[in-house]
Amino acid sequence: MRTCIAEMSKVLEGADADLIEQFFYSLFTASEADEMAKRWALVKELAKKTPQRKIASQLGLSLCKITRGSRELKKPGSPFRRLLDKLPPEQAV
Repeated sequence: MRTCIAEMSKVLEGADADLIEQFFYSLFTASEADEMAKRWALVKELAKKTPQRKIASQLGLSLCKITRGSRELKKPGSPFRRLLDKLPPEQAV
């Protein structure tokens, strides 16, 4: 399955944001898309140094998911950090 993820990553490279958004909503069910959005929101909140319990309360996520996100964000060369750094200044943390 990793090859499928790699393939999708390659075809999405350089695609405009609208196409990627449409692709996500076509690929995932509404609840899966909502879960993915919550996970991105938790990464942004972690980057703002929001306490984990507050994130759990705000987003309705388990502390286990938030802890995992926190560990991923702290890794050297974190993909989370690299994507956060690509946000426009008005959305940056």
